[in-house]
Amino acid sequence: MQVIETLAQGLKRELKVVIPAKDMEARMNERLAEVKDRVRINGFRPGKVPVAHLKKVYGKSIMADLVNEIVRDKPTEILSGRGEKSATQPEIAMTEDETEANKILNAEADLEFTVAYEIIPAIELKDVSGIKVTREVVEIADEEVNEQILRIAESARSYESKKGKAANGDRVTIDYLGKVDGVAFDGGKDEDAELVLGSNRFIPGFEEQLVGVKAGDEKTITVTFPADYPAANLAGKEATFDITVKDVAAAQDIEINDELATKLGLESADKLKEIVRGQIESQYGNLTRQKVKRQILDQLDELYKFETPERLVEAEFENIWRQINTDLQQAGKTFADEETTEEEARAEYRKLAERRVRLGLVLSEIGEKAGVQVSDDELQRSLFEQLRQFPGQEKQILDYFKNTPGAAASLRAPLFEEKVVDHLLGEISVTDKTVSKEELTADDEEGEGKAAKKAPAKKKAAAKAEAAEGEEAAAPKKKAPAKKKAAEDSAE
Repeated sequence: MQVIETLAQGLKRELKVVIPAKDMEARMNERLAEVKDRVRINGFRPGKVPVAHLKKVYGKSIMADLVNEIVRDKPTEILSGRGEKSATQPEIAMTEDETEANKILNAEADLEFTVAYEIIPAIELKDVSGIKVTREVVEIADEEVNEQILRIAESARSYESKKGKAANGDRVTIDYLGKVDGVAFDGGKDEDAELVLGSNRFIPGFEEQLVGVKAGDEKTITVTFPADYPAANLAGKEATFDITVKDVAAAQDIEINDELATKLGLESADKLKEIVRGQIESQYGNLTRQKVKRQILDQLDELYKFETPERLVEAEFENIWRQINTDLQQAGKTFADEETTEEEARAEYRKLAERRVRLGLVLSEIGEKAGVQVSDDELQRSLFEQLRQFPGQEKQILDYFKNTPGAAASLRAPLFEEKVVDHLLGEISVTDKTVSKEELTADDEEGEGKAAKKAPAKKKAAAKAEAAEGEEAAAPKKKAPAKKKAAEDSAE
């Protein structure tokens, strides 16, 4: 076998591999000898079929198998011998000429193919002891725990019927029928619907017109669906709702006690507080780690400057670009709305893609040199977390990870990266700083990447792209209000 380097430009490599026809024929004869005693051909006793006849019957198919095996296995062997790692799957090119292909299968011509790939650049690890990060820490007050419990407890709040007029905070039980241009619309009808006035569950203007109603009242109200309402046939339309009020109930006070804990499925108020405090700590801790990680990545980005494999950058850019366009589409915005152009945005996000690829290679090298490993148990737990997020789709997810090449790597990569960050935290200078929750949860534009400053949707999409783990789950959030609607079914 002869290997000739035909291209060595930057990280790009191209090799021409030539295996003489006589070597291919020798391999084919070895295979024929192996199957000689197993084949059954009419007119010949087992093991007595002449090699020439075997070659005539099976030669081409055996040679085709040999070619496939060589093209599949040899590139890895060759790159290993050269001490190179390909950034992506090497591209293999062979002759497409049918006559030439037949000559190869008949061992009448040399097997030739090219291997094109980009190498992962050699990375000389630098001293990271000079990296300094600030770890922001929030002290959680009892008041915050109690506030969170009260928000959670809204779902368990008791209401008691009253005879007076409904006020904000009261719960009304109503039947309603919605109409547009006098015609009832799908999803615009419900019976015994319970609505807490002021909860903003229904579309703007609906709840406000129910303030002051009493049990037994019948009323018709007029509202206008928002222009961005999910149901296109209702968006921006004026509608009327015929309403019958069946009950008005006043909210009862919520007290944080064992009775409340029992309603929420826990044994005591102390246990409830313990769990809620742990949840808040976890939420703040996620954001604290995100900010620390961002500082580490920013400083590693300053330390390492090298050429990145073009194909990896292109793949990363496509992922980012797809997310950017999805975000813009969902927000109903254009690049002009974000004070940029598509051309400028592409250039900025390509820089971001290069940064992510470069940092990914750096973290990979640091982790490899430090002996960082992801255990099978850790992979299993990550898979179970995936399954937990998609109830009812467990079999499809398991089949995907079982049958899709590289799927397991998508589980391993973020685990590996976080373990490398843990390793670095033991090597760098970390200073704790107590901050308020407002400071911790404030948008950190510096962390969104200098490359993304002028790009569209930069405060969300850039942060997602650069940080390698989503910020959405990091900050503690208020309990999300129920979906706004005029009729609960149509709102969804």
